[in-house]
Amino acid sequence: MRALRILLIIVVILGGLFVIADRVAVNLAEDEAADKVRTSEGLASTPSVSINGFPFLTQVAGGSLDDVEIGIKDYEAKSGSGTIRIADLNAEMHGVAFDSGYTSATADSATGTARVSYDELLKAVRKQDPAPVAPGITAKIDGLSYGGGDKIKVLLAVKTPLGTLHPTVMSSVQVKGGKVSARADSLPKVGAFDMAEGRVRAVTDFQQAIDDLPAGIELDKVEAVKDGVEITVKGSDLKLIG
Repeated sequence: MRALRILLIIVVILGGLFVIADRVAVNLAEDEAADKVRTSEGLASTPSVSINGFPFLTQVAGGSLDDVEIGIKDYEAKSGSGTIRIADLNAEMHGVAFDSGYTSATADSATGTARVSYDELLKAVRKQDPAPVAPGITAKIDGLSYGGGDKIKVLLAVKTPLGTLHPTVMSSVQVKGGKVSARADSLPKVGAFDMAEGRVRAVTDFQQAIDDLPAGIELDKVEAVKDGVEITVKGSDLKLIG
């Protein structure tokens, strides 16, 4: 009985040591992975990396990880000829495989979210010069904000012979053609002025590209939230490092 008790104590101690070694190893691996992601993506700051699943060491021995979460703050994505800042980009990589030298890694699939503030989206979609919408009348987008529900409120600046007006429209958003697309549910009325629908929609409606996301993940869905637009991203057969 005494021998059995001693054996159980040894097993518990060894198990505890294994857990400690496993957690130390995963913490070191997360730091190393975060640094490699920062370098490969050219990030200004180091992202957060969480390697999920236990035990970590047996996953490493098998050459793949079940689940890896990556979080990036203030990511500069391409937007046409310019850039657009993503305030928060979070991705969960599934089936992450790596080579024996740990110099490259790929993921079977990924899901995640990306949030772009309304101020940042406005910088990207606002036209530099007001567009003509009727004889003697020009218009441009002058503000974007949360419209409640799943809507974006679009504030316009419409310059008429009688002065500048600021009507608003409610717009629905979706991912269309790989871009964030907004379309006004109805067009504004500006006094007795007859404005051509096509010209007005050329101002109110927009499609905004958000390209060059990490590892090649792509836009999937988008919804309006209080502090910006939240985009669901996804991907498959992704190259993470190397």
